[in-house]
Amino acid sequence: MRVIKVKDFVQSVADGLQFISYYHPKDFVQAMHKAYQKEASKPAKDAIAQILINSKMAAYGHRPICQDTGMVCAFVKVGMDAKLDKTDRTITELVNEGVRQAYLNQDNPLRASMVNPPHNGRKNTKDNTPAIVHIDMVPGDKIEIELAAKGGGSEFKSKFKVLNPSDSIVDWVLEMLPTMGAGWCPPGIIGIGIGGTAEKAMLLAKESLGEKIDMHEVLERGPQTLIEELRVELYHRINALGIGAQGLGGLTTVLDVKIHEYPTHAACKPVALIPNCAATRHVHFTLDGSGVAKLPVPCLEDWPDIAEVDKTQMRRVNLDDLTQADIESFKPGETLLLNGKLLTGRDAAHKRIVDMIKAGEDLPVDLKGRFIYYVGPVDPVGDEIVGPAGPTTATRMDKFTEFMLSKVGIAGMVGKAERGAQTITSIKKHKAVYLMAVGGAAYLISKSIRKARVVGFKDLGMEAIYEFEVEDMPVTVAVDSQGTSVHETGPKEWKVKIADMMT
Repeated sequence: MRVIKVKDFVQSVADGLQFISYYHPKDFVQAMHKAYQKEASKPAKDAIAQILINSKMAAYGHRPICQDTGMVCAFVKVGMDAKLDKTDRTITELVNEGVRQAYLNQDNPLRASMVNPPHNGRKNTKDNTPAIVHIDMVPGDKIEIELAAKGGGSEFKSKFKVLNPSDSIVDWVLEMLPTMGAGWCPPGIIGIGIGGTAEKAMLLAKESLGEKIDMHEVLERGPQTLIEELRVELYHRINALGIGAQGLGGLTTVLDVKIHEYPTHAACKPVALIPNCAATRHVHFTLDGSGVAKLPVPCLEDWPDIAEVDKTQMRRVNLDDLTQADIESFKPGETLLLNGKLLTGRDAAHKRIVDMIKAGEDLPVDLKGRFIYYVGPVDPVGDEIVGPAGPTTATRMDKFTEFMLSKVGIAGMVGKAERGAQTITSIKKHKAVYLMAVGGAAYLISKSIRKARVVGFKDLGMEAIYEFEVEDMPVTVAVDSQGTSVHETGPKEWKVKIADMMT
């Protein structure tokens, strides 16, 4: 029987979570680079460029790829002939201790996002515990651990349905993809689980996301199994939807499609779909009693050299003296470089603002005529002004938007992903604007922030209202003052273009 030290188990989990916070897997970088090279849509190509530049910066700086450093999911396979040297804590407790150490690491603190209880109260646990842990007993004398850190923007775009045995999985997936919007930050990977029960299908989909990206290899040699044939069909047909990078329209929506299956009841066909975003983070290692896991540190030359977008042809916008005429001159899909003072606010801040105004209370900062950036930044380290500070999904703020425009008087918003129909109507009615920053480029965006201070709701932590002073922060006009949304026009245009290419 092989003995594995508890301290090695915990340290390996902590090291693994730090590792994946700033290192993309090599296969992901290569697949994203291929997508960049072939992309014909300029907005999509620029977005992929930012993702790749951000990835390389994070690898060099050992700082998070994304401000949402994720919920920890651990698949632990314990060999039946393996033994821990101490048995006073469970496997789940040991994983949680590793999570705690990783997320509280002073050299690279990671954002804690877990709240407990999940309904009433919702207090942040402060150390990102507990993890979601799946344990299996397997033959052998080693312990295998697969770690993933899943951000909320992708994890909660998951879909599930029990199909009839004769129903088409392809048709269902193609029906679901457009409903997922861009909050999962494509291009990414789609995991599909087929069979078992409801919870088993979801687990299969999640497990599949830990596999190596090999779609280009499959395409080059041709599919050799029925599952590979299904993967290839879905890959081509999903990309033919034209959703593209960040939902802006383009050639690549998915880099790969992964499928796991399991026997199921004769009367049904459970199917689950879980996306992995542009902040794909996972690592696999084995503990054999010889010490802490040795993680495969990548060679920084593996990252492609991507030139930053030429800013000389872009419009610079000064937020401090922006006029209504300026806002109404912004064109859909136009890239702007923001300068000046930008306020931040997410779900909790929006709710408190609404409650305070309804109660007749004064706000801690005047929001009239200001722009709000939907962000919850990572804490800074060293001489950083702010940690990685990428956008969160704007759709969550839709329920507050009419109030924020009509009662609070904000002039515009910055976030990621699409806005709902009612919100677009409100933007048009108030001649406001919604700007989109690239999800998956958090560290790169943080370098545009020159000053940062909390100006309201300090008790909300990363959800407090900050005032950022930004310099040349790149954004795309996603909904203009006339209500034109590039998340609607872009995919429609590219779906037609791709269909024409295939004929």
